[in-house]
Amino acid sequence: MGTSGFNWKLADHPKLPKGKTIGLIVLDGWGEANPDQYNCIHVAETPVMDSFKKGAPERWRLVRAHGTAVGLPTEDDMGNSEVGHNALGAGRIFAQGAKLVDSALETGKLYEGEGFKYIKESFPTNTLHLIGLLSDGGVHSRLDQLLLLVKGASERGAKRIRVHILTDGRDVLDGSSVGFAETLENYLAQLREKGVDAQIASGGGRMYVTMDRYENDWGVVKRGWDAQVLGEAPHKFKNAVEAIKTLRQEPNTSDQYLPPFVIVDENGKPVGPIVDGDAVVTFNFRADRMVMIAKALEYADFDKFDRVRFPKIRYAGMLQYDGELKLPSKYLVEPPEIDRTSGEYLTYNGVRTFACSETVKFGHVTFFWNGNRSGYFNPQMEEYVEIPSDSGITFNVQPKMKAVEIAEKARDAILSKKFEQVRVNLPNSDMVGHTGDIEATVVACKAADEAVKIIIDAIEQVGGIYVVTADHGNAEDMVKRNKKGQPLLDKNGNIQILTSHTLQPVPIAIGGPGLAPGVQFRKDVPNGGLANVAATVMNLHGFEAPADYETTLIEVVDK
Repeated sequence: MGTSGFNWKLADHPKLPKGKTIGLIVLDGWGEANPDQYNCIHVAETPVMDSFKKGAPERWRLVRAHGTAVGLPTEDDMGNSEVGHNALGAGRIFAQGAKLVDSALETGKLYEGEGFKYIKESFPTNTLHLIGLLSDGGVHSRLDQLLLLVKGASERGAKRIRVHILTDGRDVLDGSSVGFAETLENYLAQLREKGVDAQIASGGGRMYVTMDRYENDWGVVKRGWDAQVLGEAPHKFKNAVEAIKTLRQEPNTSDQYLPPFVIVDENGKPVGPIVDGDAVVTFNFRADRMVMIAKALEYADFDKFDRVRFPKIRYAGMLQYDGELKLPSKYLVEPPEIDRTSGEYLTYNGVRTFACSETVKFGHVTFFWNGNRSGYFNPQMEEYVEIPSDSGITFNVQPKMKAVEIAEKARDAILSKKFEQVRVNLPNSDMVGHTGDIEATVVACKAADEAVKIIIDAIEQVGGIYVVTADHGNAEDMVKRNKKGQPLLDKNGNIQILTSHTLQPVPIAIGGPGLAPGVQFRKDVPNGGLANVAATVMNLHGFEAPADYETTLIEVVDK
């Protein structure tokens, strides 16, 4: 285990004992914001989380979970579950997704890499297809990066370009897709004036077309495949702006759930189906919602749906979306090399670990926590349990999700005394928050709090320690606001619901009967972020963190 020749042995902490069971709880999408009726965490009954905040002020604080604190380019970049769990597990800040792509585009390194050279082979005689989320939300993709990629490809020989757009309305305001499509259309028109045949070829809403995740609903991917590859969709239009405006008028339709459409020429033929010899790039930088379409585009042996035809293409992702599966095998931007994660260190030093969540966040307490690495470091020392998420329904229909089941698995693992670390993710406040259903999100937050209690009670029984934190904000603010912080209203006077993550900090609380006397949060790390949590947890396990880790949040004062 570990890197050859590297010393994986951690020094003992001089003031903290080893061997305590630590319950490590990540509340997904649980930020801290001003209390009002749109703060679902405030509205919900959350006595356990409230007790942490009101109990011992020296054992509760806020940490940063967005922007540069998690490796994103600016303080305007919302955190997300992937980068949040990377930081929580790695203990250091690595350049992430958008920042990696920004750098690769700015330096031109993207165009010198093997991935770009591979797709470039198609440029002289075939089409370059770009598939991804049309948005400036910065969570999965960014419009400016797409425009730069189109520009760079056209300057390097791409004569025929087709863009397959997925509308957002989740990380950005619903309805903003029209403006994004107009921006893209205008840019492609400029390219056409220069002799490049560049057009939008198809589209659809992100939650209904292409961008499913964790194999929850392959029908979503199939709808995208039919439009993008086969050129088939129930709706046909001459241009994308008209398509979006028209389809948004249908009942119960939003940017997120826009039905698939294809763009056709004067003869009614699709302008850009993917055929043999073409190059395809999925331009999202975030992995979770690209893995399934990547499998459909790359795997010859594929049985999730009938692809009808499987064109021989040159396919590359913006990034490699799954390092363990090596998927896709070609990509434009090298991933961050996250080495020496806290999980690997602790396993090597004898800390037996249990990790659990339901399907939608299982990868976050395993794959992302371990530095974008699948599998166990040591199967004898670790156990990972995935609880199947509800499928075929939106999460606001069952807002309690699998919180109790996750908590009960964690409780049993704690009481078994087989593990020194029991790590879970409770997804409710994030997944239900994304639906924009305020009442359901309140129920979700209450359910998460009740799950925390089950785990904390078990920690009490074994004399252990709890660490409760979150990966980013969401449920604490469910309304779009103006610069004064007041809710924004639409033209009908209704509030504009916010379905995205936020820029808010998140709480971290420590406690439990096993917490050594005198342990408290330091006051000299005011800008602490998620990456500081790893060293903190290592200390609580009785070890000093590696010297290059972000500093611990705790100290031991003599009482």
